[in-house]
Amino acid sequence: MHFGPLLTSMLDGLQEAVWLLDAQTLKVVHANAASVPLTGYTPQQAQDQYVDVLCASLVQKAFWQDSTNWAGGAKFLTEICRADGSLIAVEMGVRSVDQTSHLLMLTMLDRSEQLQHESKLDMLLAELRATLESAADGMLVCDLRGGIRAFNHRFADLWQLPEALLVQRDDTAIFEHMQAQTVSSESQFTLLQETSDLSAPETSEVLMLYGGRVLERRSVPQLSRGVAIGRIYSYRDITVESCSATELRLAARVFESSMDGIFIADSHGSIVQVNPAGVDLLHNKPVLGLAAWTLFEADSGPVSDLLELATARWDVGSFWEGNLWLKQSDGQRCAVWLSWVALRDGYGRLVQSIGFMRDMTMQRSAQQQIEQLAYNDALTGLPNRLSLSRHVQTAITAARFTQQPFSILFLDLDRFKIINDSLGHDFGDRVLKQVAQKLSGLLRPADVLCRQGGDEFVLYLHDCTGEGASAVAGRILEEMRQPFMLDGLGFTVQCSIGAAQFPADGLTLDELIRQADIAMYRVKERGRGNFSFYQPQMSAGLLSRMKLEHAMRQALDKGHMAVHFQPQVHIRSGRIVAAEALLRWTDPELGVISPGAFIPLAEESGYVVALDAWVLEQSVREAAHWLAMGSPVKVSVNVSALEFRQPDFVDRLTRVLENSALPAQWLELELTESILLQDAQEMALRVHQIAQLGVGLVIDDFGTGYSSLAYLKKLPISKIKIDQSFVRGLPHDAGDKAIVGAIISMGRALGVELVAEGVETQAQCEAIAQLQGDYFQGYLCSPAVPAEQFRLRLTQGEVEESADAVSFLPDNDGCGLQTPGLQ
Repeated sequence: MHFGPLLTSMLDGLQEAVWLLDAQTLKVVHANAASVPLTGYTPQQAQDQYVDVLCASLVQKAFWQDSTNWAGGAKFLTEICRADGSLIAVEMGVRSVDQTSHLLMLTMLDRSEQLQHESKLDMLLAELRATLESAADGMLVCDLRGGIRAFNHRFADLWQLPEALLVQRDDTAIFEHMQAQTVSSESQFTLLQETSDLSAPETSEVLMLYGGRVLERRSVPQLSRGVAIGRIYSYRDITVESCSATELRLAARVFESSMDGIFIADSHGSIVQVNPAGVDLLHNKPVLGLAAWTLFEADSGPVSDLLELATARWDVGSFWEGNLWLKQSDGQRCAVWLSWVALRDGYGRLVQSIGFMRDMTMQRSAQQQIEQLAYNDALTGLPNRLSLSRHVQTAITAARFTQQPFSILFLDLDRFKIINDSLGHDFGDRVLKQVAQKLSGLLRPADVLCRQGGDEFVLYLHDCTGEGASAVAGRILEEMRQPFMLDGLGFTVQCSIGAAQFPADGLTLDELIRQADIAMYRVKERGRGNFSFYQPQMSAGLLSRMKLEHAMRQALDKGHMAVHFQPQVHIRSGRIVAAEALLRWTDPELGVISPGAFIPLAEESGYVVALDAWVLEQSVREAAHWLAMGSPVKVSVNVSALEFRQPDFVDRLTRVLENSALPAQWLELELTESILLQDAQEMALRVHQIAQLGVGLVIDDFGTGYSSLAYLKKLPISKIKIDQSFVRGLPHDAGDKAIVGAIISMGRALGVELVAEGVETQAQCEAIAQLQGDYFQGYLCSPAVPAEQFRLRLTQGEVEESADAVSFLPDNDGCGLQTPGLQ
């Protein structure tokens, strides 16, 4: 049967294996590309094969002999026989293609890896159950809410649970049964459901039961990947250990037959007797006459203060207990739980002490298995952040004595999101596994590769200086440039790497990772795919910058920003001819924020577009209000390069003017020269569009950068602002005076108004007037003031028009100001 190229391409594009079968003969009429690695048959080899070549058993063949088995479609797990005779587990689906073609579609998905994982998980669970049942103590496992998840037979025996409770598994009834048997405890006894914090550290208490039995209850949190998911309780019958010396002598047979190792020490702590189980634990090591505390070690080494610790507990009528290592005769050691009890005579004097040693080897092994799951990344199998932290902390502790340096590399895959978005997260996870394999192959046994999360990796390089770290980073970059192959697809994965040195760049893992991350971020800023060491200046002001940007993005909505207005004045008449709109920000926590601090940040982050749009809208609305109250004044609004280049800027400007009903002649836009000189043709077109609206165009900070004066005659510029850096030197600086005079002369020749910025003294104002300047702006007249205050001054100006002046200055400043009337 012939299939068209479109159908063939569609079938070959599927990721699951597909055989199309003739529904009558069950012969293969087409096999797609994905079926080749699964079945071992090429499309040509599969052609005209009967489907039962895949059958691995008679049951499977019987399935195909009866068409009713698949008439309505079927899906099931099975094994198929591959071309080479090997078997593989698959999820098989059978369904009719349609009602007319008489074709069956057989789909197959590889499930061998899934079944292997499930088998390993079942085996692990079986081992954990066996460990739980083999424990000599009664074991009870609860979830974080106090619900019972499991307990062993020893627990049921200790608490004499009725058979009905074992069958029903009623948690409340079990706890009530336990409470009914309890007389008192060393500490307050509470039901497990009422325990406030099931993730608390290890706890221990002694329970007195009716009938004279004494149980010791210990509890530890059950951890999964470092997070508490429940609590494990162990119950041990310590009735015998709590007996008096007389009772112990009567229990000599128990001493001999106990499965726990027991030693008896005299009043000085010297061992006088050890039971057979203790001899076995010690591997026949001769210990009689030795001080008892010398037999044990802690994880960190000898426990010379063990006797002092035990004595402190004995003095309050209790006993000492804890996890220790027991030193054996062959130089080995085993994990034990030691309970050390004091025996006193009738006068309260210490006569003897008895130590009970419980072999904790199996429990420690089970704990190690749990830790293995907790300290490794589930996807790649690499150590996780918690595991790396423990390893690095050990290195930091050792470095106090060895002064041995080490390096931390922070590696991030560049544009990895593209892989996830285009090929799927499953494909991305497989890529991460390949990356982990590649990186692992470049490291020494003493180094540690950790998956931080997502597509980020952290490398600990043991005893590694900056030169060594640079070499390793170079090898990683070179290796990552080699192509990856997955599912027949070739691709590359580039990475960026930052490095930090211990102890120069940090004394903790968190500090080192943070510094390496900052260095990596700088690599990405400079184009990615490279390596950089951390430098202190990289993080200078980084935190304050983040806080400032976060506060800035919330300031508008919270009403922390406002538009203030600074007047522009005609020197000879003292009239206000315009007002520049200036954005001001006062934060409740940070105080008054200078525009010089937040405007560059807004430009860099792109948030300046939102700020510019808001300032323009507020300024135009205020100018319309001035016009309505009979005191029209032009408003001059600064526009950033990013805002001016927005494709819809002219349309938005038009809508703002229409919505406020402000005639365009009362609005000016202030642009810098750099805006006009970049993409000059496009910017010139936009300038002409704005001029056609009737909006005035002002060149701000004229002369401070590279200037091409040609645009002054080509573009409809209405005003030039002389930068305050030239005004500041007036009237004494000859150079500034010459520059200002030249700009004024040029402006007059071109018919363009000129405004001197930053005028702060009467002498500067008079110098500008002498140079034939007409307008100025600056603190000599007024700083930028809130809209309400500026509006009030305009109103006062009209009321006092007969006085012919409204002063923004002291009476003797020599520079009066008037508000303009209607023109």
